[in-house]
Amino acid sequence: MKNLYKISIVVILVAGIILPVQNALAGNKDRSGQAGASELLINPWAKTTGWGGAGSSTVTGLEAIFGNVGGLAQTKGFDAGLTYTRYFTSADIDIYSFGLATKVGESGALGLSIMNMNFGTIDRTTTALPDEGAGTYSPSLININVAYARSFSNSIHGGFVLKIISESMADVSATGVAIDAGIQYITGPNDNFKLGVSLKNIGTPMRFSGDGLSLKSLLPGNANSFTTEWRSEKFELPAQLNIGLGYDFLIGELSRFTLAGTFVSNSFTRDQYVLGGELSLRDIILLRAGYTYEDKLYDDVENLTLHKGFSGGFSVQVPLNKEEKTHFGIDYSYQATRSFNGIHRLGVRFSL
Repeated sequence: MKNLYKISIVVILVAGIILPVQNALAGNKDRSGQAGASELLINPWAKTTGWGGAGSSTVTGLEAIFGNVGGLAQTKGFDAGLTYTRYFTSADIDIYSFGLATKVGESGALGLSIMNMNFGTIDRTTTALPDEGAGTYSPSLININVAYARSFSNSIHGGFVLKIISESMADVSATGVAIDAGIQYITGPNDNFKLGVSLKNIGTPMRFSGDGLSLKSLLPGNANSFTTEWRSEKFELPAQLNIGLGYDFLIGELSRFTLAGTFVSNSFTRDQYVLGGELSLRDIILLRAGYTYEDKLYDDVENLTLHKGFSGGFSVQVPLNKEEKTHFGIDYSYQATRSFNGIHRLGVRFSL
């Protein structure tokens, strides 16, 4: 009865804060393509993408900076991770992500993560040289995330993320700032029931600027040139609301199966429903699978995503000392796509 009372309070508080925001962010297919900085919606980590991001209520440690920052508060010591993503395999797009998370005091945690999306070298073309010979350029998208989370009790954990967004290509660039906020609630006889809510990518509009938007012209009959600058339109960030539930089914003393689901409300595209499961065998081998559904997913004409829904992955993590406080882990995940032969992620983790 006591746990039911706590759950009721948390649900009421979350509903009072989130529902008005959710109404403003409700998925709208007619707004698809109107937002920028879509890389903010890409999860760069291999562990949580193995079940499609279903574990927004269960994620802890470093990867909680993206999944639900409230889980960062459950960092036990120090975490470091590095992940390489082959994004849309045949498109030659690479993502490199690196992060650190550390416990601060008895109830706090700090985190830092950096994601760099690289598109390789692209030939520069001009009206005079439409094919080649005008040089090359390398587009780059970089997200820097600084996070803080705190445990307010054994059951309630919350935090926020400050994001710095940088996009550049050729002679133009754009910079923006956004924040995330998240909370997790954990209860049950073995802390096996979990609720998570996170609000992501709330920030100011961005705008491209730079020499690439300037044009030198000559007035007829005048030898002097003048520069015209084209003003680009502002674009909004892809705000998102996640509401997740998770439950751990214990298998003996050391193994478990976690069933989790997340509702994803996107402000600039259709809402999504994610369901996934994670099987942990003695916390050494972990197997994951998930499925993400949205309206018109199977319609070849009206679907708005390249993802086909399925995701899968695994982790192998081993203790490096007898106390089992220091671990080294390898994570892999795969996400199916309609084109470009899917998305592969490979990561390594170190915790102590």
